[in-house]
Amino acid sequence: MSKHERWSRLLELLAAEGKLEVEEAATTLEVSPATIRRDLDELAEQQMLVRTRGGAVAHGVSYELPLRYKSSRHASEKQRIAAAVAKLIGEGDVVGLNGGTTTTEVARALALRAAGGGRRELSDVTAPSLTVVTNALNIAGELAVRPQIKIVVTGGVARPQTYELVGPLTVGVLNEVVLDVAVLGVDGVDPELGLMTHQEDEASISRLFAERARRVIVVTDSSKMGRRAFARICGLDRVDVLVTDSALPSETAARLSEAGIKVHAV
Repeated sequence: MSKHERWSRLLELLAAEGKLEVEEAATTLEVSPATIRRDLDELAEQQMLVRTRGGAVAHGVSYELPLRYKSSRHASEKQRIAAAVAKLIGEGDVVGLNGGTTTTEVARALALRAAGGGRRELSDVTAPSLTVVTNALNIAGELAVRPQIKIVVTGGVARPQTYELVGPLTVGVLNEVVLDVAVLGVDGVDPELGLMTHQEDEASISRLFAERARRVIVVTDSSKMGRRAFARICGLDRVDVLVTDSALPSETAARLSEAGIKVHAV
């Protein structure tokens, strides 16, 4: 298991339990306690957790998410998708993230990537390696404690079901920024109507994310392919890359490729 994989697993365990004990983590990850201590020390230096005697605790409230986020936190498909997306983001990029379970995983993967797996010099820890613009309060909460990431939060009215900010204030902020890439979570991908979501106010904000970006990456598990939802975000012509899981049917992948979309099935 690589250091990056250990770090990801440790943060997942921390997110689930709120605290970690060195001996238990070592047993779970099948590595030595000394390795876990070094990992926790480095993660603490990156301000991704708080070190305690014999273990670590979560950084403030950064892991307190609504139930819908907690229920899917350990979905392996979403974690694989997120890891693949992180590799598509360049150093110094300005990244837009809307709300959702998969984009939440993308935010975590970007935090790990920005930390550099311990490869960055400590003197550079406070220098942001990328900028994230989001209307999701839970994503902002997780990334606000990461000095490697500059976090920009839109204004707006919070929807308690999804922790997303919507409305004219959100639009006002997004109209003033330019994104290198927008990473969009969706509730459905229809071959004719394009990207879809359940709420019309969230759809309009996601559409604006896409309009403000040079490149649009859609992240979704394969169960949402071919599915329709109430509100349309935009057509498939706005999508550059789609990252999904390996259960995507080959014929669907072929149709998307013919439409000019680069498909990553992980």
